[in-house]
Amino acid sequence: MRADRLLSLLMLLQIRGSITARELAERLEVSERTIYRDIEALSLSGVPVYAERGPSGGCRLAEGYRTNLTGLTEDEVRTLFLSGVARPLADLGAGKALEAALLKLLAALPSVQRRDIEYTRQRLYMDAVGWFYSHEVSPFLHTLRQAIWDDRKVCLTYRKPDGVVSERIVEPLGLVAKAGVWYMVALSHSELRVFRVSRVCDALITNESFQRPEDFDLEQYWITWTTDFQTSVPTYAVTIRVSPAFVPVLPQILGESIHKLIEAAPPPDKDGWITITLQFDSFEHARRHILGLGTFVEVVEPLELRQAVIQVASGIVEFYKERDNL
Repeated sequence: MRADRLLSLLMLLQIRGSITARELAERLEVSERTIYRDIEALSLSGVPVYAERGPSGGCRLAEGYRTNLTGLTEDEVRTLFLSGVARPLADLGAGKALEAALLKLLAALPSVQRRDIEYTRQRLYMDAVGWFYSHEVSPFLHTLRQAIWDDRKVCLTYRKPDGVVSERIVEPLGLVAKAGVWYMVALSHSELRVFRVSRVCDALITNESFQRPEDFDLEQYWITWTTDFQTSVPTYAVTIRVSPAFVPVLPQILGESIHKLIEAAPPPDKDGWITITLQFDSFEHARRHILGLGTFVEVVEPLELRQAVIQVASGIVEFYKERDNL
């Protein structure tokens, strides 16, 4: 256990350059006293590491020192080789680079670990794309990645959700892949904005560079933005009655979370139908979804949706009657 901790400590020092004993202790889940003992042990073994106390102090390696040890545990190696996790990198054109890097790592591993990797790949697969969503591909993804790498402004032609196309100069800060969909976080008119990459109609890297905000953290911004986005999206509540024959099918269509609604529903009526309330993004979304469920569900409220479903269903019936009479 201590050997693993010493290797982790060494890797952190190589990556960070200088890091406080307190932070090392938090990262490695030990006391600061243990960190200082580990540093002394590394020093005695010939690793040029030292610690400086005080406000500007920290633990660091001698300048220019590096080690070729990976310090990877079995679980860490398995994680690196999990099937499916490389798909976003392939979108960015880095698939071959990842493949080459993993091949080099694989060649450096003992034969026992190589067999263990194949064992893992045949038992775990990570699929990042959600159900019923096609994998979006944008011809401008590589252009945006290059602009982000070079801190260059981009002349962006973008199609909004309502279909309106606009042109603007943006300062791209980062790319995020979520469930098979790529998003770009950028500064537009000095405000942080999120753009869906598949809606980019054109992207031209300009000759003008920009200064990234020093306090910007892509991961933290994305977590905050997605949380705010989900809470701000208006919801449309729909109460429906569900046929007993259709209840077992609901999780396959609406997701496993529907189980909680079914369990919390009032007792079935005399015909065995249950009543639950679903949340949709909008009236249009609700109407489209409910129509797809046919006669297995009945809209109880709101009344406007019930009437809309009746109107569309009647129109379909009339259409086929007319076709049969031709």
